[in-house]
Amino acid sequence: MRYWLFKSEPSTWSWDDQVAKGDAGEEWDGVRNYQARNFMREMAVGDRGFFYHSQKEKAVVGIVEVIAEAHPDSTTDDDRWECVDIKAIESLPTPVTLDQIKAREDLSEMVLVNNSRLSVQPVTEAEFKTICAMGGL
Repeated sequence: MRYWLFKSEPSTWSWDDQVAKGDAGEEWDGVRNYQARNFMREMAVGDRGFFYHSQKEKAVVGIVEVIAEAHPDSTTDDDRWECVDIKAIESLPTPVTLDQIKAREDLSEMVLVNNSRLSVQPVTEAEFKTICAMGGL
């Protein structure tokens, strides 16, 4: 299993929106960055990821699971763009903020710390476990 981070503006698609989709999940659509698209192409069903609220909150708020591998993005006719489907698994009892992540030496190499604008990014197993513990899981 691999680990990922999915960033979303809560005003566009929030954790509550994702949770409301239940086991059916939702496409992680609208990504128009080649690096982020390529990361989605690497994903496998069962991979886990963080759901991250960008903009004001800037915090990891939940855990998702990849439920469908990369396929054409239904929001465009341009065949360059693909997406995966994800479903909500669990809320973090305590959201973990970007400031908290940046304050940790053991998370200093995390993609989120060094390339915070990338909307889909890999997370190491150690980073995943550390942030889960920080969030009360």
